[in-house]
Amino acid sequence: MTSRFDVVIIGSGAGGATLAQRLASTGKSILILERGEHLPREAENWSPRAVFIERRYRTKDHWYDKHGHPFIPNTHYWVGGNTTFYGAALMRMRKRDFEVVQHAGGVSPAWPITLDDLAPYYAEAETLWQVHGHRGDDPTEAGNEPPYAYPAVHHDPGVAALKGHWEMQGWKPFSLPLGVKLDQAHPVTSTCIKCKTCGGYPCLLRAKCDARTLAIEPIMGLPNVTLLTGRKVLRLETDATGKTITEVVCETAEGEERWSGDIVALAAGAAPTAVILLQSANAAHPNGLANGSDQVGRNYMFHNSTAMVSLTAAHQTVTFPKTLAVNDFYFGDPNGGYDFPMGHIQLLEYMSGQTLEGQIEDWLPPALVPDALSGAAAERMLSMLVISEDLPMPDNRVTVGPDGRVNLSYTFGNLEGHERLVKTLKASLDGFVDRAHPISQHHFQFDSLLPLYGTAHQCGTARFGTDPATSALDVNCKAHEVDNLYVVDTSFFCSANAINPTLTVVANALRIGDHLIERLGAKAPTAA
Repeated sequence: MTSRFDVVIIGSGAGGATLAQRLASTGKSILILERGEHLPREAENWSPRAVFIERRYRTKDHWYDKHGHPFIPNTHYWVGGNTTFYGAALMRMRKRDFEVVQHAGGVSPAWPITLDDLAPYYAEAETLWQVHGHRGDDPTEAGNEPPYAYPAVHHDPGVAALKGHWEMQGWKPFSLPLGVKLDQAHPVTSTCIKCKTCGGYPCLLRAKCDARTLAIEPIMGLPNVTLLTGRKVLRLETDATGKTITEVVCETAEGEERWSGDIVALAAGAAPTAVILLQSANAAHPNGLANGSDQVGRNYMFHNSTAMVSLTAAHQTVTFPKTLAVNDFYFGDPNGGYDFPMGHIQLLEYMSGQTLEGQIEDWLPPALVPDALSGAAAERMLSMLVISEDLPMPDNRVTVGPDGRVNLSYTFGNLEGHERLVKTLKASLDGFVDRAHPISQHHFQFDSLLPLYGTAHQCGTARFGTDPATSALDVNCKAHEVDNLYVVDTSFFCSANAINPTLTVVANALRIGDHLIERLGAKAPTAA
């Protein structure tokens, strides 16, 4: 096998896989380096105990917090990256998300591109990832978005009752856009069966629209695409000027390997991408590759998130609850009195008893929670997630110690709007009763700010911009200081907004793919 390719992509998650898929039809030689392996299809894929208690698929890596305490990040290194385990929520950023927005806790900076720049790629991404949704119900939509190609996922009875309850309070709940291979008109032959093991699990039926099934596997038979697993990239080496990457150095079970490409695209995840850049320091880049701005590793964000769990007096008629969302409070309280952004609410996936045990392990070891008790709780559970924007702070950062130890120094901030939304959600659940069975007449909730190990939605560690003094990447996500280096994972984000980031990563990777097709002088892919 040749060691040189036209394009080398590091990571096979949403960004790397989408970029590879975009470039594959050009005939250019593409190498994808993935540190993980192909996820095995096995019964444990759908086992709550294996996934949430034993954490069979989670990384065994240890990172260290600002106090030097080790923790295991909630991340997964497999072909397809974290999308194999995500909850399939796929939403667009809003027009104001691209602009300067004042929060109670500070300022969310503007992006160097606008919604108009990304809109056509959002539309393409929604079709490629088979997003099911309905336009016109979300009050934060611009109003000019094209209809979804796939209809919204129907609500289970308990969720429909909650929707009506919120509407009685003047709220405008909407169908959460989901990427699933669901044919509601033909349930017998539908790939997706709306099971209880979706978010957090790999899908045994391959019914979840993720990077491995929609982007990687369709291009694996092409002669110009090579995927190598078990390759953990350690550093990128440059020529003497520091302007061109000459080799990608990776670690394998058999020892060190070196690969080269005309273009190198990093898509390892916001923290790992920063680690690779920092470990690539050399004479031309003493503070880390592409880090003349000192922004690499800084501005780490991962959303302020609170899980709200409602336990009801009656059994829930819900098996697939993650179909409903609320954006009424996204940019402030519509009833007045609070003009700063508060955030987004969405229902969470079904939680089995063992899922619940895995989530509360840090407070109470699973061995002390009887299965019957946790199972009974799960039968009466309706769970929601409050997501609020985490603002970029330069001291919230990823660094690497001399021994290669990954350090994540992080302090929570911008919590005022988030806490108001949590209280608003709590209050909204009072008096929630199903017509036939009381859903929440005598409910109680327990909620907690997800701790540092909940590192999902991490972003911002190599942000893009027009000024090389304050950003690591240009508007095309090319490193300001390195001519052939691009970053296409969530590292490029300037702000975190308050929604799941996957659709934005996919749309941007399509945009960067088109830029690279032009740069490489390749033939643009023909629309189907």
